[in-house]
Amino acid sequence: MSEAYATQIARDWNTRDAASGYAGYVTRFKVRTDFLRRYEVQTVGHGGHQEYWIPSEDLPEFNQNISGPIEVVGEFLAPDEAGQR
Repeated sequence: MSEAYATQIARDWNTRDAASGYAGYVTRFKVRTDFLRRYEVQTVGHGGHQEYWIPSEDLPEFNQNISGPIEVVGEFLAPDEAGQR
């Protein structure tokens, strides 16, 4: 829900996780309000860490409710073994 929180996850967590390919991306997009009203905002940690928990079985409908373009606004890659990427 916040670019700052998404950046923290992408930069600090995804770049250390083999399952993510040691890469994290921050995206920005709009989702129709009528769809999101079904889900409560969850706070994870402190108040700035808010997110929607949307079950995987609802993802096809979630995708249908994205409105407009999806923008990549941040990219974070872990350094390779030589310290470069």
